[in-house]
Amino acid sequence: MKGFGVLEKGKVGWIEKPEYVCGPDDAIARPLALAPCSSDVHSAYEMEGDYLKNRILGHESVGEIVEIGSNVKDFKVGDKVVIPCTTPTWEHPDIQDGIPQDAGGLFTAINFSSYEDGTFAEKIKIRSADMNLALLPEGVSLEAACMVTDMMTTGFYGPEQAEVKFGDVVAVFGIGPVGLMAVAGSALRGAGRIIAVGTRPDCIKLAKEYGATDIVSYKEGSVAEQIMAITGGKGVDASIVAGGDLETFYTAIEVAKFGGGQIAMLNVLTEIESINIPNAIIAGFLAHKTIKGGLCPGGRKRMERLLSVVEAGRVDPGKMITHKFHGLESMEEAFALMVNKPRDLIKPIVLFD
Repeated sequence: MKGFGVLEKGKVGWIEKPEYVCGPDDAIARPLALAPCSSDVHSAYEMEGDYLKNRILGHESVGEIVEIGSNVKDFKVGDKVVIPCTTPTWEHPDIQDGIPQDAGGLFTAINFSSYEDGTFAEKIKIRSADMNLALLPEGVSLEAACMVTDMMTTGFYGPEQAEVKFGDVVAVFGIGPVGLMAVAGSALRGAGRIIAVGTRPDCIKLAKEYGATDIVSYKEGSVAEQIMAITGGKGVDASIVAGGDLETFYTAIEVAKFGGGQIAMLNVLTEIESINIPNAIIAGFLAHKTIKGGLCPGGRKRMERLLSVVEAGRVDPGKMITHKFHGLESMEEAFALMVNKPRDLIKPIVLFD
C-alpha cells in the first residue's frame, strides 16, 4: 500500500506499507477527498519520535468503504463516509470521565499519523467504525465534508470552550481555516460583534461572509489597542486564538474583559519550553479570566451534528478551498502548499475520481 508521510524528522516522501488487516470493529475505505493540514507540517518538521518515522500523514478525509469488520452494524461496503480527524478509543473506561478525546492518554484520540498511519494513502483504516464514522449526506459536497472533519470541528470548539452567548463580543485571532470556522461558529452561537484579526485579503473577505463585523490588522498598530478602542475600553467577552505565536496568546488574554473574560486556545504552540503569562494582564490571578484548551471533539455524533449544520445551509466550509488537486500522486504538491503557505492559500484539497 502506497502512502505519503514522514520518513524522518524534516524529510517527507512516499512510503510502502503492508495492506491493512480489518479488525472486527474496523472499516477500511478508499479515499474520496483528502486535505493536508498545518498539523501535518508540524509532525513532519517540528516534532520528533520513533512513532514519526516512516509514518503516513493525514487526518482530514472522506472515503468509500471497501471492507468492514464482523462487528460493524451501521455501515456497509460502498457507503460514502466522513472520517473525523479525532477517533476516540470508545471502549476505554476513561470515556466515562466525559472527555473522549483523552480516553486512554495524551493524544490517543488523534491516532491518525501518530499511533497509527494516517489517511494520505491508497486505503484508510478506521477503528471503532460504528462510533467514529458518519454517512456523507447527499446534499453535502466532498469539499465541505472534508472541511468538517477537522477545520470545522476545531474552529467551532473555540466558541464552545469560550462559552459564547447571544450578544457577546468575540475576538478571533488568526483567520486561516480554523479561525474562519471560529468566526462562523461564534456567529451561529449568537455573538453580537465578531472582531477578526488577520491581514490576508481572501481570508478577510471570507471572514466577513462568515459573520465578522470588524477586521483588525497588526499592520495598523497595536492589536490590543485597536480591540480596546472598538470595545470602548471594556475588552471582549471571548478571545479565540486560532493562529499566531506566544505574543498573540498574551494579547488574547490581555483584551479579554476583567470579570468573566473567556480565552479559548486552539493554536498549537510547538518548540516552546514554557509559557510565562504577564501578571498585569491577569491582575495577579484576580481578574476572573478563564483559559481553556484541548483537542477538538470527534466521533460519529459530532460529525453528524456538524454535517446537519452544513446540510441545512447554515455554513459552507467548502468555501475555504482555494486549491484543488486530483489523485494521490498530487498529495506531495498539496502538502508543499501547506509548508510554503502562499498568500492566496486558505485550504488545499485532493479529490479522487
